[in-house]
Amino acid sequence: MLKVGLTGGIGAGKSEVSRLLVECGAVLIDADRIAREVVAPGTPGLAAVVDAFGEDVLAADGSLDRPRLGSVVFADPEKLAVLNSIVHPLVGARSRELEAAAAEDSVVVHDVPLLTENGLAPLYDLVIVVDASPGTQLDRLVRRRGMTEEDARARMAAQATREQRREIADIVIDNDVPLDALERRVKDVWAELVRRARASRRAPRE
Repeated sequence: MLKVGLTGGIGAGKSEVSRLLVECGAVLIDADRIAREVVAPGTPGLAAVVDAFGEDVLAADGSLDRPRLGSVVFADPEKLAVLNSIVHPLVGARSRELEAAAAEDSVVVHDVPLLTENGLAPLYDLVIVVDASPGTQLDRLVRRRGMTEEDARARMAAQATREQRREIADIVIDNDVPLDALERRVKDVWAELVRRARASRRAPRE
């Protein structure tokens, strides 16, 4: 099994890269999706979030109002740290369960938005960083996701810098490019991942 960490700043296009890797044959473990699951209605995770931030972060149907919670925590590093201390251990435990269920010869891609911020690079055989310029990120967040520019900038500022992400990268995928160019780059990266996975299986065990 080759364990790959995939990360990138908000709006960099990491989700598109993860989709393309799955098309190539990767087993995807999506930390964002798991983060939603562990705070679903009725879970201990949601109860802990409400205990920390109050019932104002709940929607009318009892689910977590993620935009409202985001507006609270992304402008306040201390509150963001509290939220992370609740959610990250739950996400980590579920991710390990899913990885253990994958076939031994799989290329397992962990899509982890805060990989850099949480110092998780050593957990993976290699790290892929999806990179885009801050201007591209801002444009995508405002134009495609409907964020205000102020909210988008706050989300970007709450994450690691572009330089910090690139420092931990074994492979960088430039996503300031058209989709067809991105597809070609991901296919090249996939070929490299398969090569490394095969090499690791041939390596003698100590």
